[in-house]
Amino acid sequence: MTLVVNGQKIDDKLVQREIENLRPHHERAFQNLDPAERDTQLRQWSTENVIERVLLNQHATKHGEKITTAQIQKAFNEIKEKYGDRQLHDSFGTDDENQIKERIELNIKVERLLQRLYKSLPQAAPEDISEYYEQSKDRFKSPEKIRVAHIVKHINWQTDEKTAHDIILKAINDLKKGTDFETVVAKYSDCPDNSGDLGYIEKGQMVEEFEDVVFNLGLNQLSGVFRTRFGFHIAKLYDRKPQTLQTLDQAKDYITRELKDQMQRNVLYQLVDRLKAEAKIEEI
Repeated sequence: MTLVVNGQKIDDKLVQREIENLRPHHERAFQNLDPAERDTQLRQWSTENVIERVLLNQHATKHGEKITTAQIQKAFNEIKEKYGDRQLHDSFGTDDENQIKERIELNIKVERLLQRLYKSLPQAAPEDISEYYEQSKDRFKSPEKIRVAHIVKHINWQTDEKTAHDIILKAINDLKKGTDFETVVAKYSDCPDNSGDLGYIEKGQMVEEFEDVVFNLGLNQLSGVFRTRFGFHIAKLYDRKPQTLQTLDQAKDYITRELKDQMQRNVLYQLVDRLKAEAKIEEI
């Protein structure tokens, strides 16, 4: 079965390529869906994407501005210099440079058509920026961060659990006698770089059993010996930065860009919907 859009036959290879491009994200997003149903949905969405691109290309071919030979050659040379011959040909799916230049011309036409479309869009209004901020404050929160260092003795093929535990007990005894943490790190730890300092971390970066201990330490407090899936640890908390919320003024530039992107997407969707409503799309 062949897809035909306004009289233009669409090679099924385009749909197959779109399927393969979308598949990794689609399978992660819909992993609980029945595999057969997921594959059907993936093909439908991929086909819709291809149709929409074809319609945009057709619209740009008919209504886009003229692109000079010099502009096409300049773009071709820049892409070739950046990616090299092989990647250039692989990206465009052909070794024919004339076909590649035709595709480049079309891409430039589409890009400039969209630029004209977006040019008339208004700036985000202050009240829209404020509303976005109020409704999305969680996006502008910086989580609590701590700066922590640790002494670790791994359990692995070189060191069994008893040996690792005996060594970490020697380390905690040295600390109790008043030996500097950094000195004990250098003497006993399997990760002595930076005196065991892990820098600032936030929840979700380390394994849960490590975080359960270190996030409950007080400033400059030492933990006791504790176990994680990696081995035995002793930790020390150097600093704690509480959760913070960006102000509206701090978040304003990001929100302005986000609202601009939303407006651009909306006007593009409106154009695509109009082109689809006017198009003749067949399967023969």
